[in-house]
Amino acid sequence: MTLYHPTARFDVKLLMCQSTLSLQNEKAQSISTQVIYEAGWISEFIKWNENEFCETSKISLEKDKIWIPDIVIAESIKTEFATMENPYVKTYSSGFVYMYETLTLTSACKMDLINFPFDVQTCTLTIHSPMHPSDELTLDTFSDSSFLTSSSQKAFQTQGEWELLSINTSKSNMSSLGYYEDQLIYKITIKRRPLLYIITFISPVFCFLVLDVASFFIDAGGGEKLSFKVTLLLSISVLLLILNDKLPSTANEVPWIGVYCSLIFILIGISILEAILVNFLMAKGEQIQSSEAPLDSTSAVTDSVKDFNCTSDPASDRNDNQSHVHKNSYTAGDENRAERRCLYWTRAARIVDVIAMILYIITILVFLAIIYNAWFMASVTSKV
Repeated sequence: MTLYHPTARFDVKLLMCQSTLSLQNEKAQSISTQVIYEAGWISEFIKWNENEFCETSKISLEKDKIWIPDIVIAESIKTEFATMENPYVKTYSSGFVYMYETLTLTSACKMDLINFPFDVQTCTLTIHSPMHPSDELTLDTFSDSSFLTSSSQKAFQTQGEWELLSINTSKSNMSSLGYYEDQLIYKITIKRRPLLYIITFISPVFCFLVLDVASFFIDAGGGEKLSFKVTLLLSISVLLLILNDKLPSTANEVPWIGVYCSLIFILIGISILEAILVNFLMAKGEQIQSSEAPLDSTSAVTDSVKDFNCTSDPASDRNDNQSHVHKNSYTAGDENRAERRCLYWTRAARIVDVIAMILYIITILVFLAIIYNAWFMASVTSKV
């Protein structure tokens, strides 16, 4: 293998087009893309006169026969060739060398997930040469950002979760070991398509909240209302577990979708406590009403036994009739007092239920207004 060392500065032109965004891992803060990588430069060692070589203007050479600039991507976690490495480069009589590759690139990307799933992410790819300072090798682009964006959008082959918005390029210098390196920075802006998450997360949780409000109209006397609310709470907890597997645990701020699901979870939990309180008040009234019934039945049995054992006496019959009248009046008074106490607890339970429902609906409306203003409007502003 022949090694060459450049005696002059090489101006390397680069072009990177995004053709596929196959995977974005929010948990690992990385993206996997397929890029079309093109590079070109003028080599001082490869020039010829076309007239002397049968009007041959270009030829293909093996890569290991000529000098190739060592260019790396700083954010790269893993770089592979999409199918196989292209072993050739195209060279022209003017000394221009052209290289074309299709790469599968997994790179680190710091994501801001506060507006998930209505988020817009910007990922950076920094290209530089770690072996050559800027006085030996400079980096530049073949075209401007508008052409790069339009060509990438045309080459974008997938219609998945992400939509490519723009690709912007810029240049900078980095100081390393006392010399400066040229850097070419690609900023890739992508927008998430939120329809899947609206269907699988936002809409079901909102439906659970509506069902919880509707459960206030279920009769509180039985246990159906409480069991229904507990079922809603368990359903939301399952969605929270799925959401936890999607979002990173090291985020600086809690995403609004986490706040949305968690607060609805808390609201349904509060409504369960209210249902327990109402059931307790209703059971208290039923307990008071049932405690009076055995006393009435006992006195009736005692009177019937006495009538069976005693002989007939007119004087005693008159006294018994008078005592029965007094007993009946006392019994009626006790029943009225027990009924009033029972109605007191039942009325208190209904008042608590109505007040809780009104406060619950007001809290939900305020909560949804705050979430809409902070979540949806903020995401629209960030897109603009």
